[in-house]
This record gives sequence, structure tokens and C-alpha cells, in this order.
Amino acid sequence: MTKKIQIKTEGKLNAQQVNDFEQNLIKINGIKTVSSSDTGWIDVEFNASIINQAEIIVSIQALGLTIADMDLHTIDDGTQNKDDNQHHGHDHRHLNLQIFGENTELYFALLSGLFWIIGLLFSFSSYSEEVATSLFIVGALFGGVFTLVSATLALLKGLFQIDFLMLFAAVGAAALGKWGESALLLFLFSLGHALEHYAMKRARKSISALSDLAPPMALVKRNNQLVEVHIEELEIGDIVVVRPNSKISADGVVIKGSSAVNQAAITGESMPITKHPNPEWENENEIKKIPAENRVFAGTINGTGALEIKVLKKAKDSTLSKLIYLVKEAETQKSPTQHLTDQFEKYYVPSVLVTVILLLFAFLVIDETVEQSFYRAMSVLIAASPCALAISTPSAVLAGIARAARKGVLIKGGRPLEDLGGINAIAFDKTGTLTEGTPKLTHAVPFGEVSQEYLLKASIAVEELSDHPLAAAIVKGGREIVGEIEIPKAINLKALIARGIQAEWNGKVVHIGNRRLFEELTGKAVPDEIDQKMSEFEWGGHTAMIVHEGNQYLGIISAMDVARPEAVSTLAALKKIGIQKMVMLTGDHQQVANAIAKTIGITDPMGNLLPENKVLAIEQLKEKGGVAMVGDGVNDAPAMAKSTVGIAMGAAGSDVALETADIALMADKLDNLPFAIGLSRKAKLIIKQNLFISLGMVAILVPLTLMGTIAIGPAVVFHEGSTLLVVLNALRLLRYEL
Repeated sequence: MTKKIQIKTEGKLNAQQVNDFEQNLIKINGIKTVSSSDTGWIDVEFNASIINQAEIIVSIQALGLTIADMDLHTIDDGTQNKDDNQHHGHDHRHLNLQIFGENTELYFALLSGLFWIIGLLFSFSSYSEEVATSLFIVGALFGGVFTLVSATLALLKGLFQIDFLMLFAAVGAAALGKWGESALLLFLFSLGHALEHYAMKRARKSISALSDLAPPMALVKRNNQLVEVHIEELEIGDIVVVRPNSKISADGVVIKGSSAVNQAAITGESMPITKHPNPEWENENEIKKIPAENRVFAGTINGTGALEIKVLKKAKDSTLSKLIYLVKEAETQKSPTQHLTDQFEKYYVPSVLVTVILLLFAFLVIDETVEQSFYRAMSVLIAASPCALAISTPSAVLAGIARAARKGVLIKGGRPLEDLGGINAIAFDKTGTLTEGTPKLTHAVPFGEVSQEYLLKASIAVEELSDHPLAAAIVKGGREIVGEIEIPKAINLKALIARGIQAEWNGKVVHIGNRRLFEELTGKAVPDEIDQKMSEFEWGGHTAMIVHEGNQYLGIISAMDVARPEAVSTLAALKKIGIQKMVMLTGDHQQVANAIAKTIGITDPMGNLLPENKVLAIEQLKEKGGVAMVGDGVNDAPAMAKSTVGIAMGAAGSDVALETADIALMADKLDNLPFAIGLSRKAKLIIKQNLFISLGMVAILVPLTLMGTIAIGPAVVFHEGSTLLVVLNALRLLRYEL
């Protein structure tokens, strides 16, 4: 049985430590995949019949990490082991060092710099050389304490990381009597790391803030009394009372009261949505089926009216809980660029170490002292260290995912974040994506001696058995015409994929469907009169269906699904940002597809498509470049899986949509699609800029240090400056606006 757990560790890891940790953990028998991030989140997929959760925890702790928290979602059943979901203390690497709080490392770095500056001033006086050296030593101690702890723990695990290399270079400079440069190296290295961690907290806070959205307690009606309980104790069916201007504690349906609810935290919608009671709430089983004006989500903020809500999901299954879990999981999913840099570092780091070792013995080949060779080797080691390269992509991915989450867009990791920025075509499902998904009956035209009432009665009886949106429209519209007369029930409904449906009614077989269905049934084309009437409706954008009973055609019924209000503006915005090919995929007649496309701005309408044809259409589009498929994440799952990036809209409340898509638009609107693409393109640009900065700095510094043009001090300044620069550049994504 395959399971998956998400674990939070204490402390801060750099990219090299993340890679080393993953490589060590994946070697353990029973563990299938490991994904981790420098933020401390780890996703482990494992075979529960070989290894259990407790053994994984012990293995992680044996690698020098301390577990802070766990979210034990599992692939098979999503259960949670509360006994394991607890704090296990703090990271021993920092426990005894955080005497000034979480910013102790920054304070130590500043003290290191202060002693170095004072020592530098004393060094200008020949009478104070010993004082200057003493000050440099104190500065080096403050700057090296965190580096020493990190390097020592890594060495105990047999790992040689950047912290060790920097410490080695500093000790080497001190051994040569260059205490000032040793102190400067450790000061700038520790300052760079402290500022890097401080800057990255901003991105992490945007994600961790999601966990604070839901209130910890809820007011529940029990035994005619209001009882305050923890949200984890809420059961499906409980009635929760939400007071004005307070947070909603559970996913559910409004059964009493009316109020404007701010859903921005979940869906990204800027304007509050007015919620009303649902008179048929007792018959609803899934929150996704409830109209938006009747359903609410945990973590959203109630307006000025009091609400009573029936709980439809437990706290651990709420949309907010799933969103938090998936966003944390997304942090651990590496982008294509990050995989590429990881592969590059695998060969780059050993080559640097070999080069440095050779440089240590340069005095055997060229006319210089041992000290000079050693000093040059240390300078090259500092210049070539890939600190900026290691953090350049993860920092941009983290900031991009955090910004998207605040806007109501869930991006599941670095791959879809990068891939979305490279698409040149977007394919849309029609019904429910570009259109409202709630069509209305527009025509009921009988043929021959058949009355309109009989046509509608046959249509209503058969369509009542179907759950298709068109069926609901026909039943509702037909009832409005014929009234509440008694209609015999149909039986034995059979869906005929991409053709129509059939059922038995009054002892006869009734078929309702398109031309293809009746051409297959009769072996010949439908009568000209029917064909012409259907064409007339289809040219107007209506979906027309033939109704046939026994051996006779009863007539034609038609329905029309209107375009979403935001469809025109969204497609115009997509065109403005450079998406030239916008495709609509539908099983409707081509003329219907053409009519809708002309209205909203679709460039390539594709009608008469069977489900397998939609997949084929996506494959053909992919041959010409990246393509995104936008749908509801359920019926469109095969096409979404084949696309470069699958995008589900209206994912709030839909477990299937959240789990099948690469990107989920939480609101049931298209508005955020241009934002998501724009953010992805900006992220790709920043990743390229960061790679240019990090690799460019190495390309400049290595030759300069190799030739002895610059010393250790300037090399450290530029090296650490480039590391901080790429992080700050990535954090610009947190402020991105289209």
C-alpha cells in the first residue's frame, strides 16, 4: 500500500543540504520518492507494507534533522495519525544559539562586522597591531559560530558542504596570518546567509499565513444551545452559527441568514459575494453541486449579517486544508530549471574541488611560495562556490507559488509554474468553462401529427433520468410549458457517448440525440426538413437535438448555454499578453461552436468532438508548442493530462479538480487565467536573470582570483552580494500584478 506524508523540520537548509538529504533518504528500503525544500517541508511517498511512519521519522532524525510538525495525508485514504502529529522539539543546530530569538544569526553577523571594522581602524596604527588581530579574531568567532555548527553536523554525516569550504578558507587565511581577511570572509558569509534567510521568510510567511485563516473554534447548535468547540471536532451535518464580521469555520451550505462574504483568501475574488439560504439544502450531498451563492468555505470572512451553516466537510477535508497541503507540497516540487542546475552542480562541485586541490600544489610548477599557492586556492574556492546558483531557482519558485496562492491560484510546483509561461496556445472546454453551464430550453418543434405537448412529455420523461446539464434545462423548461401534469416515468436509461441517450417510455424506445446517432440507427441521413431546422438553430448558437420514438421522429428540441460574462474580457486579455491561438473543444455541432466562438473571441472552434478526439486535438496542438487545457478537472481529465499544463477552474470545493490539475483557479471564473500566465512568464524571466547573475559572477570571479587580480575580501563581497541579489530579485514576484 502506497502512502504519502508531509513533514516539517526545524532549522534552515541550503540547496546543497536539501540534495544531500534527499539522496540519503531515498536509499532506505520502502521509500519510493522524496521531495524536499529549503523551507523545511518534506514529502515522502513510501510502501506502508515495508516501512511505517515511525521508521521514516527515526530515519529523518538520524540524518540530523528535527521534526517540528507533520501532515499525514495518505494517497490511499487521507487518514491522519494524531499521535504522530506533534512537536518533537527544536533543531539542535540552533537551540543553544538562539539567545536573541530567531534573528540571532543576523545579530551575530552584525557583531562580527562591528569587530572587523574596529579592528580595521586599529590596523592602520603600527602600535595597535595586536589589538587589531584580537578584534579580528573576536569578529571571526561571531561570524563563524553558525557556519561551524552547520559544517560540523554535515561532516558527521560524511558531507562536505559550502559551509565547510568557507570555514576551511577562513582557517587557511588565518593560518597565513591574514586575520583581517579571515574575519571579513566569515562576517560577509554569515551576513549573506542571515539576510538570505530573512528575505526568504517573506515568501514563507505568505504561505504559512494560509494556516491562520481558519478560526480555531466554532459556535455549534447542540441540544438547542450554542456550544463552542474546536473546528477539528465539527461533524458533517452540524449547524454552525457565524456571527457578523467573523471568520467562517467550515465548508458548508447556508441554511439561514444572508450576508456578504469575503472569499478572497480562498478564491482570490476581490469583491464579497452575497450568500443566501439554499431551500433544497437537505437534498445536497456534495458542496460542488451547491450554487455559489449558497455555499461557503472555511477561512472566509462573514460580513454584517449572521449566518447558520450546515457543515458538509470535516476540518481536515475542507477546501482550505487541502489548499494548505497542496501549496506546501508544491514547495517541494522542483522545476525543470532546478533539476538542470542540480545536475550541473553534481559535476560542477567535484570539478571545483579538484581544481582547488591542484592549485594548492601550484608552487611545484610556478615560482611562488606555498603560502601564495594556498591563498590563491582559497580565493578560487570562494569565487567558484555555487551559493547563488543553488538558491536562484528555488527562491523564485517559492515566491511565485506564494503570490499565486494569495490571488486564488494554486500552482502545484516549479514545473507547471515554468511550463505555463512557455505556452503559445490554450484549449478550453466549452460547457461550464467558456459558458455558464446552465443552458435553457429555447425551442420545442414537433413534426408531423405530433403535438408539442407529447414531444415535451417524451423529452421530459427521458431527460429526467440523465444528469447532463442539457437534460436539466430540458426538464425545467418543458415543465414550465406543460405544467405539473402527470407524465409516465421512463426506464432503462442508456448514455450513448457523444451521440445522445436512449430509454424506454410507454413501452417504446425513445432516442434523443444528434444527427450522428440517427444516421447510425437508420443507416441513412435524417430527413431534410429536420436537417434544415436543426441547421437554422445551430447557426444561431443553439444546441439542437432530435427526439425519436419507435419508428417515428417526434421533433426537435433545442437549448442554449450563454457565454460567461467574463469570457470576452478574459480572452481579450489573453490576446493582449500574446496568446494568439485560443481553441474551444466541444461535442456540439460545428455551427454551434462557430457561433459561440464568434461571440466571445475564440480563434479556433472545434466541434463534433468525441472525448478521444479532444485528446487527439491536444496532442496535435502540443506538436506546435506548449498548450494549456482549461476545464473542470473531471470530464476533461484525459485532455488535461495530455496537455503541457492542465488548468482546472472552480476548484474550490472540488476534490477531483484540486488533485487532477497542475494549476487550479479556485474561483469559478476565468478572470485569474491571464494573471497566472503573466506571473509564470515573470517567474521564468526572473529565473533566467538569476542564473545569469549567479553563473556570470562565477565566470568573472574565478579568472580574477586565479590570476591573483583580486584577494579573498573582494571575492567574498561579490560572491555573497550575488547570492543576496538573486533572492531579492526573486522576491519581486511577491508584488507581481498583471
